[in-house]
Amino acid sequence: MGKGRLEAFSDGVLAIIITIMVLELKPPHAPTLEALGALWPVFSSYALSFLYVGIYWNNHHHLMHAVHRVNGRLLWANLHLLFWLSLVPFTTAWMGENHFDTVPVAVYGLSLLMPALAWPWLQHEIVREHGRDSLLASALGRDFKGKISIALYLAGIALAFYNRYLACLMYLAVALIWFLPDRRIESKIQDSKQD
Repeated sequence: MGKGRLEAFSDGVLAIIITIMVLELKPPHAPTLEALGALWPVFSSYALSFLYVGIYWNNHHHLMHAVHRVNGRLLWANLHLLFWLSLVPFTTAWMGENHFDTVPVAVYGLSLLMPALAWPWLQHEIVREHGRDSLLASALGRDFKGKISIALYLAGIALAFYNRYLACLMYLAVALIWFLPDRRIESKIQDSKQD
């Protein structure tokens, strides 16, 4: 089975996730800068989540370059990832509307942790389908960024109960780590084209 439908469906779901998030942005009722400034929690949580969804879209795009065929397990692993990402608009809105209160910040961290845990399963299923000598298998390595991300999410969730702004800094740190796409796959694809 080809990968075209998987890519198209995934792109569509990610586009809908961003659309849902932007629809949560409501303009202020008063025509003043003060009224606009009062919306900073909603806008900043949206901006962080937009960055996250963009990072997943970008890395998913690169990951799909290493895929030549899909099977049922790979489709379910992809749906598992998309399920967790689809909850990000809810937790984003909850955190922003409640001005970064403790429980919404912790649940937001959980909504970021779960796709981070789903991502390795998707990679595993691709490697399982394409073999241990595949392009992706050779590109993955030890995945330091993935492991440090999970640790930072867990730290952020725990910190939310002590200092919610420090927790948000943990979440932002992960986004900054991943801001540039994962170059491991892209460089392996370039190397294989030159051979």
